[in-house]
Amino acid sequence: MKQIIHKILAFAMAFVVLFSTTSFALNMHYCGDTLVETALFNKAKGCGMEMQNPSTEGCSITKKNCCDDKQLVVEGQDELQLQVNKISFDQQVFLASFVYTYILLFDGIENNVSSFEAYKPPLVIRQIFKLDETYLI
Repeated sequence: MKQIIHKILAFAMAFVVLFSTTSFALNMHYCGDTLVETALFNKAKGCGMEMQNPSTEGCSITKKNCCDDKQLVVEGQDELQLQVNKISFDQQVFLASFVYTYILLFDGIENNVSSFEAYKPPLVIRQIFKLDETYLI
């Protein structure tokens, strides 16, 4: 049971590290105020109503495009500490005290010392249950 829980926690921690370091982009295409399409990791295709660039053949009036593309970028963590050569004094004190208390936590488990093993039981002079004539049935 302990090994199963250990494996589940290790997998969960690897999963958290993977998703905290991964960056991705979410592309959204709006037509007016309505969200038409979303795409993850690639560009949204659109609704097909985008305006083409008008030719400059004497037409100076341009219409505003009703479509809009927005992109939401989630940045991953790039500064991971791969080396542990710069540990502050507080961290060193914490690690030393943690290791010391963890080692001493299981120190006396194998030696089950009982205080009554060194003493002999009292000698039975008379059997009291026979004197009182009470018997356990």
